[in-house]
Amino acid sequence: MKRRRQNKALTQAATPSAEAQWVVGTLALITLVFLLSAGLAQAKPMQSELHKFSVVTVASGLNHPWGMAFLPGGDMLVTERNGGVRLIRDGKLVKQPLVGAPKAYARGQGGLLDIAAHPKFAENRYVYISYAGSGEGGAGTEVARAKFTGDALEGLEVVFKANPKTSGSAHYGGRLAFTPSGDLLVTLGDRYARMKEAQDLNSHMGKVIRIRDDGSIPSDNPFTKREGAKPEIYSYGHRNVQGLALRPGSNQIWTGEFGPQGGDEINIDKPGANYGWPKITYGEDYGGGVISDKTALPNMEQPVVYWRPSISPSGMTFYDGDKFPKWKGNLFVGALSGAHVRRLTLQGDKVTAQEALLEDEGERIRDVRQGPDGFIYLLTDESNGKILRLEPPQ
Repeated sequence: MKRRRQNKALTQAATPSAEAQWVVGTLALITLVFLLSAGLAQAKPMQSELHKFSVVTVASGLNHPWGMAFLPGGDMLVTERNGGVRLIRDGKLVKQPLVGAPKAYARGQGGLLDIAAHPKFAENRYVYISYAGSGEGGAGTEVARAKFTGDALEGLEVVFKANPKTSGSAHYGGRLAFTPSGDLLVTLGDRYARMKEAQDLNSHMGKVIRIRDDGSIPSDNPFTKREGAKPEIYSYGHRNVQGLALRPGSNQIWTGEFGPQGGDEINIDKPGANYGWPKITYGEDYGGGVISDKTALPNMEQPVVYWRPSISPSGMTFYDGDKFPKWKGNLFVGALSGAHVRRLTLQGDKVTAQEALLEDEGERIRDVRQGPDGFIYLLTDESNGKILRLEPPQ
């Protein structure tokens, strides 16, 4: 009898009570919910008119990221407006900024801006960085190149300086892109305080310029033979171009331009063309003042599309990957004040439909790029900025 009591006691000790089983089960459930929630935060499902997609956070903790460049071998470089160039390697943000970045005038909209890899990067290791550079008279957009050694930038040299430099801290433009022929396009803002210079061919303000990779001037630039004109100028009459993309399968250059209060534009950029600012505009001055009562004039280009009210279009890209086949040929534009990504469906050179993506996220989208993997990458312009990736849901 005593032995039976002992066996019964041992059995009771080895078997958890109902209360203990409830506690263990509840903790397991909480843990599972937490893990699932963490996973959803990293791969949030979304729905567009044409595709389901997931939003994945690649990296966070960036200080107002502005531009990004994909390098052969899988590395990614990202600029921070406060002056850092950051490296993403093996899908992770390297803790320390790269040594060797240009010194930037990091005030207002100024700082480090865009970054682009040379078309022959695998051979020469050159990356190009646009930034606000200070000097006599104030600040202006500059472009420098350096060799990326794998963990630093070396041999920094300036290949372009916009002039004149002016006071103020807005409208630097700064977007970079290489043409199929290897020339470098640079967008330049009107610097806001002196916006009428966008029509002045003896000023770099409010222009798109084209230079060789070493900063020299292509002989077929449209104003090389015009007296009193800056030979780097490719097009003029712009306000503040921060979107720049080459359309796949063509030589077309597309730009995205900030209007004032309304009148943001997407344009097809043509050599020697005048885009009208500030003589024509679909926007009005801040507070409702009149900048121009005209939206069209002879010998001035009309936009492909414009927005009123503003969405503040920034970086943009044409999609030609295979991950989202129904998006192929669409133009994706980052919206800052609109806090979304605008997807434009095109028929030839006309916009036939638009869709706003990620509106519920409330993120200011500074740049949009298609990665070499066929996914779409975004930068959020925040003090705790992120790199986001759009990919098909798993």
